[in-house]
Amino acid sequence: MIELLALPFQLNIINILDVVLSCILVYFIYKLLKGTAALSIIITFAAIYIFWIIVSFLEMTILAKVIGQFISVGAIGIVIIFQPEIRRFFAMLGSRSIERGKKNKFFFWRIQKHNVDNFNSSAIVNAYQHLSKSKTGALIVIAKYNDLETIIQTGEILECQINSQLIETIFFKNSPLHDGAMIIKNNTIKAARCILPVSSNYNISPNLGLRHRSGLGVSEQTDCIAIIVSEQTGDISISKAGILEECVTLTRLQEVLDAEFNS
Repeated sequence: MIELLALPFQLNIINILDVVLSCILVYFIYKLLKGTAALSIIITFAAIYIFWIIVSFLEMTILAKVIGQFISVGAIGIVIIFQPEIRRFFAMLGSRSIERGKKNKFFFWRIQKHNVDNFNSSAIVNAYQHLSKSKTGALIVIAKYNDLETIIQTGEILECQINSQLIETIFFKNSPLHDGAMIIKNNTIKAARCILPVSSNYNISPNLGLRHRSGLGVSEQTDCIAIIVSEQTGDISISKAGILEECVTLTRLQEVLDAEFNS
């Protein structure tokens, strides 16, 4: 590897094709991992690899061997860490049920935009106004770049348009779908009663329950927005990028939704 860097670079059609295909591969790996915690791990691993190339080129033998051994073991660790993404990748390759028409595709990849025109944020705000007033516990997760497909599969698939009355009905305490999270993606209610990863952040207030910890946990691992209503107080909270904003007003909720999905 290092010896190849020392060779004079000869520009020809094969070199150009090599660079273009490599860029395309990196781009689609980025699209696959964008919005997940896996992306930051990949960036860290790539930085370590570049550092290893530099110290090898500078003939820092001991440091190069230590980092080289770490990279060798890390390759196995990547397979373990990225097991869900790898499974999803191969499922996309072999699936015959890939949606057609509305989504742009490049070979077997689906290229999606996270923003949808006229996202119905008002329906969510109206529903949360009533849920907060009645102190009805609720948890809605709105997907952005990460499609949350693995989380959607843990719940009941709905595939219906956003509607404030429907949201209130689903979270009504006697509804069979009220427990768990509702997932919204591309202006559509994709599923309800979904299971979310729970945050292990020890700095969370002990007064917050599992609903808040789940909303915080999913926002730590993906780029989604989680909106929570407390069953005890009726307060609305927003979780984004692992940060929980509590006691949110309806005006603030509208501003956040419009900024994230209608800008």
